[in-house]
Amino acid sequence: MKSLLLQINTIGDTLSQTSVDGEIVEEKTLSILELITSGGTGGNLIMITLGVLSIISVYLFIERYTTLKKASRKDSGFLNSIKNYIQDDDVKAAKTLCKNTDTSISRMLEKGIDRIDKPMTDISAAIENQGKLEVYVLENNLANLATIAGAAPMIGFLGTVIGMIVAFHEMASAGGNIDIEMLSKGIYTAMVTTVAGLVVGIIAYIAYNVLVTKVEKVVFLLETTTTDFMDLLHNNK
Repeated sequence: MKSLLLQINTIGDTLSQTSVDGEIVEEKTLSILELITSGGTGGNLIMITLGVLSIISVYLFIERYTTLKKASRKDSGFLNSIKNYIQDDDVKAAKTLCKNTDTSISRMLEKGIDRIDKPMTDISAAIENQGKLEVYVLENNLANLATIAGAAPMIGFLGTVIGMIVAFHEMASAGGNIDIEMLSKGIYTAMVTTVAGLVVGIIAYIAYNVLVTKVEKVVFLLETTTTDFMDLLHNNK
């Protein structure tokens, strides 16, 4: 009986000790904000740079996407009106309509209408030159987005290298008092910038490819419209 009571008391003491130990041991957590700002001065500068690049990427994507979406719309009413004016030999009305319509197609057709009395080769060359200018305008800032997509991961990796140098310097300054906590803290702090750089780079890369696809769609629309216009002039002469 005494032996049984002794075992019960021992188990109770063990549970009590576990409960006490459970209260003493505090689980450490790390918030996203603490993780981002834990890289020191150099790491914070890298993170700020990546944050600015991410904002620029989002702005460029929204601005270009809106512009390209507008340019990719085919205005059937405008094209039908131009066709009717050309067939009726009302060149002045066709020019006026093109000037009052702010689209890439209208500016290209205006160049062709201005040379409607000249040979077809001259008309085609004028439209083609204006088309190159329009495509250049449509591709504006795409190169900047591609640069961000390539530079962001490298900037993040630069932050990691700086963080590792700082971590090893702290370990060297600590002499023989090096522990796992010091090493692991330096490593995860340094790796944060690489993760941030990759995230910004991936977003910019996807945005760039989406915009390139939109540009190709607009270019195809311009080429189709130009071909139809040249056929119209050829049949009208």
